[in-house]
Amino acid sequence: MLSPKKTKFRKQHKGRLKGVCSRGNRIIFGKFAIQALEPAWVTSGQIEAGRRTITRIARRGIKVWIRLFPDKPITKKSADTRMGSGKGDPKFWVAVVKPGRLLYEMGGVPENVARKAAQIVAYKMCMRTRFLKT
Repeated sequence: MLSPKKTKFRKQHKGRLKGVCSRGNRIIFGKFAIQALEPAWVTSGQIEAGRRTITRIARRGIKVWIRLFPDKPITKKSADTRMGSGKGDPKFWVAVVKPGRLLYEMGGVPENVARKAAQIVAYKMCMRTRFLKT
């Protein structure tokens, strides 16, 4: 699972998912890409599941670029805790994804294989996505 090695602060504010993505929305490395169409928090487990799916579907010869990184800690209190006593401990990490953000880029495979992999990865993501090609 992906997570930062070191952060300046352990906990962050929740924030808002407004606006569209202005960076990370163009294909740079590969020939094909998966693009988010809705705002969402993508967990490190979902990112890893998508990467595994792409490599499993395409077998040999594929090159995958993960274009997002989970750098936001999400805190959670334990189940039997009373109200108060501060914010909970960080439990997992998420990447903040806005509409237009590229999630993965692929290269080295035919379009039909990349399209099939993108379709299966879309089921594992928590937002609507679309397939792009250069």
